[in-house]
Parts: sequence; C-alpha cells; structure tokens
Amino acid sequence: MILSIRIQHVALIESMFVSLHPGLLVLSGETGAGKSIIIDAVNLILGGRADKNLIRTGFDKASVEAVFETGDCEELDRILEQESIDRDGNTLTVYREIGQNGKNVCRINGIMVSLTLLRSVTSLLVNLHGQSEHQFLADPEKHLGYLDLMGGKEHQELIRKTEEAYQRFMTNHREYVRMHKQNESKDVRMAMLKRELEELQQAGITPGEEKELTNTCIQMEKAARIHGKVSGAYRVFLSDEDGSSAMASLKQAAKALYGLQEEDPSFKDIAEKCDSLYYEMEDIAYQLSRLENQYDFDINKLESAENRLEFIRRIERKYGTTEEDVLRAQHEKEEEYEMLCGLEERVAETGAEHKKLLSAYRQCARNLTESRKRIADEFGKRLIAELKDLGMPHTRFETKFYEDPTGKVKMPTAKGDDQIEFLISPNPGEPLKPLAKIASGGELSRLMLAIKTIESGRSGRETMIFDEIDTGISGQMAQAVAEKMGQISLHQQVICISHLPQIAAAADHQYLVHKSVHEGRTISAIRELDPEERVLEVARMISGAGGLTDEGRRYASEMISASAKRKA
Repeated sequence: MILSIRIQHVALIESMFVSLHPGLLVLSGETGAGKSIIIDAVNLILGGRADKNLIRTGFDKASVEAVFETGDCEELDRILEQESIDRDGNTLTVYREIGQNGKNVCRINGIMVSLTLLRSVTSLLVNLHGQSEHQFLADPEKHLGYLDLMGGKEHQELIRKTEEAYQRFMTNHREYVRMHKQNESKDVRMAMLKRELEELQQAGITPGEEKELTNTCIQMEKAARIHGKVSGAYRVFLSDEDGSSAMASLKQAAKALYGLQEEDPSFKDIAEKCDSLYYEMEDIAYQLSRLENQYDFDINKLESAENRLEFIRRIERKYGTTEEDVLRAQHEKEEEYEMLCGLEERVAETGAEHKKLLSAYRQCARNLTESRKRIADEFGKRLIAELKDLGMPHTRFETKFYEDPTGKVKMPTAKGDDQIEFLISPNPGEPLKPLAKIASGGELSRLMLAIKTIESGRSGRETMIFDEIDTGISGQMAQAVAEKMGQISLHQQVICISHLPQIAAAADHQYLVHKSVHEGRTISAIRELDPEERVLEVARMISGAGGLTDEGRRYASEMISASAKRKA
C-alpha cells in the first residue's frame, strides 16, 4: 500500500504531502480543485508519460515521491535483487523528477534507475483504473492472463508445468530444426571439409613450428651477413695467386728493406717492424679464419626454412591469422566432420525426443485448457452476480475459446494452446459482443468495477486507484458501487476520486482537495477530514448548488453511520 505521497511543483500544486491509510480512501472536492492533478502526479510515479505542461509555471522541474509498504511479492524481490537495490524493511521509496529540459530522474530507495525499471516495479504495487482498461477490453490476450489470475494454486501449477513443458520442447525443437537443415546440406559440407582437412593434414603444421622457423631464418640471415664480411676481411690478409694480398705485400716490403741494410742500418729497424706487423697480421688472419668457419651457413637450409615459413603463412591467411588459429580450425573441422558422419542417427534420436516432448506439452496444454474452462464458467457466474448487484440483472457473459477453423495444428506457446475472448450482452435481446464494443459509460464503469471486485486480493498489487469510477452512475446504483468498493478495500488499499456522496460516506478516510489564492497565484492543497468535517463534506456533496442544510447534515451523518455498520 501507499504510505505517503509528496508532490512538488505539479500544475496547481506548489508543495503537497499526504499520509495515507489502509482501507477505502476517497478524495473529494469541488470541480477544478485539482483532484485530477493528484492522479496525474501518481501516474508519473507509476512511469506514465512526462508532459512538461505538468510543471508548475515559473519552475524548472517537478517531482513526486511515494513511500510504499510492500507485501510478499517474489517478482518484486527478484527485480530488486537483480538491480542490487536494498530494501528498508518492508518499505520502498520511489521518486521521479521531470524537467523543462526533458530530463527524467528516477530513483528507488535512493538508487538511480531507468524509467522502464521504475515502471516495472510500481506496476507490481499499484493498479490505476483508467490507465489500461481500454487495452484490457480490446486485447483478448490480456483476457487470458486475467482468467489465469482467477485460478488457485492447482491452476497456477498447471500454468507452470505447461510453461516448463513448452521450454523443454522448444529447446529440442530449435536443435531438431537446426540439425535437420544441417543434414540437408551435409554432403556438400562434408566434401568441402574433407578437402580442407586433407590440405591441413598434408601441411602438417606443429605447435611452435612457425616461431622456430622464424628464429632459424633470423639466425641464418645474421650468420650470412657476418660470414660475408669476415670472408671479405680475410681475403685482404690472405695471399692471392698474384701476390697482391696485404700479408704478401708486407713480406715483400720487409725483404726489400733487409736488402738495403748494408746501405743504411736504419732500414733494418723498419724491416723488423714489417716482420712484426706480418706476424700480427698472420694472427688476425687466423682469427678471421676461425670466425669465418664459426659463422658458416647452409644456403639450402635457409631457403628451405624460408619456403616452409611462406607456406605456413599462406595456410594462415586461408584458415586464420595465426598458427594457433590454423590448429584450432583443423581441430574444429575434424570434430565437425566426425559429427556430420553420425548426424543422421542423431537427427533420428532428436526427432523421436521431439515427438515425445510435443506429446508431453500437448497433455499439459489440454489439462490447462480444461482448468481454464472450469475457471471461465465460475468467473462468468461471479461476474453476472456482481453485475446484478450493480443494476445489470439481464447481463449475459461468455468466455469464448477459439479453435482454428482450418484444423491446423497450433505451434506450442508458453501459455498453452488457448485463444480466448470475453463476450458480453448487457441488455436482453442483444447478441454477445467483445467487451470493447460496450458503448454506455455507466455500463463500462460497472463492468470494470465488477471485474476489479472479483480480482481484488488476487493480483498481488496492494493498492487500487479509481479515477472517477462513478461516471454515468447515480441514485441506487451509486450505493451499490460504494458497497462494491468497500468490499474491494477489505483486501487492498483503495484510493478513489468521486463526486458521489454514497461513495464518500463509505470511505474509511476522506480527503478534501481544495484550492486557494496566495500572493496572486492559485494553489491546490489536500487535507484529511476529521469526523465532523466529513459530515459537512458529504452534506455538501448531497446538497450541491443548494448549499448546506440541516437536513443535509443529518442525512450525511446517517449515511456515514450506516456505511460503517455495513462494513462492520
């Protein structure tokens, strides 16, 4: 139920806070006092459309905050847990703010949430009559959900079993269809896989081979570079056939210098230095020869490694981007080929399971249909009885179960095989018609009230709000409507805007919506009436334009007392 509502800067409302109670709560007041504005504000907190025209002139934003006391609701608990929203005991604070810039701010227990989530949560807490009854009347699919709502635990168990049977069947069905299509193109696919596997198996790529080949090429290319340069240097020192090498030239120079020592002894020193240089060069040549042998390489081996590496990379471009991709692709293709080899057998096994699961689903769906027909019969009797109390004694009602005239087998659904629609005839001699075809506003109001009366205590929502349910109703029917609403309030908190004194008199708590002018601006406000004020307000509703009279006060007091006795 709603514990309190705070409204800021919505239309004529400057700032409003109201505490609410269990039972039947009636909002009354003069026409234009702002009762519908309160419903608009409540609609905002329920995730309704945000119209910027609702924002009070002169302000950038408007906000509504409601505090709910929640009962046991598994769906609500699941949503809150999924969104990591902590609960403050059994209370839930929902806040919505709309701005002139079009921005929406939604919070649940202080946590910022999307408008969709806010709508999902509040839809489990409040049923606002007038918000979706047209959809309910016009959409037969909603009729099916409503009929299921009327069922007890055994019926809910049938719904659960049917949905589970449907899910099992659909899991198998999707796999069966996939495998069947796969089997139709199996031969083409297997031929292609066979060619690819032969290529991959002949390639014989092993884990780490590409890296090893790459390293081999790098090392051998390095050795080739070093070997070439060392060989060039070695040839400078090495004696050539024409004697033009550095060592040969140095040796010849030393020999010529030694031949001049008799002419000048100083040539001997230079000759000896040439000998010394010769031996150093000989040592260098030895080291270069050793390094030349150390960095020797096999050109054929390098070409072989480069060719193998290029082949592997060509395979990679075809089957992936890395060696790991190729090996994975080969493994997957081997598995797929093996699977396709045994596909016909698996299709046969899945097909047999398909028939078995379909048969199980059909049995669950038949059981659910039988239960729905029993519920529909009972619901029809209850609705006719409720409408009789509401002044529609000649009403006929039927839940029509449609069957496909072509006899085609229906595809399973999570809700079973039923397609239904509620048909009604409010007046004698008139044919049964869909609910949406009812023309009279009074009949529509009474029909919806009868449906809500039967629904009360079953929907799981703790609060039901009626926005002027009394349209087209007066006199004796007004008293019947008041009693029905009192009956609903035994199971749920009922908030009702009404102009009828009979409904106001039946209230457990009554609130007056009024407006005043403050500093040149009109302001709507609300306050809860005490017992004496209630008598005066009900008397005003009775007297109308004639003004308050003593007779009206007495009659109002008697109406309130009589309603309290009936409720007791």
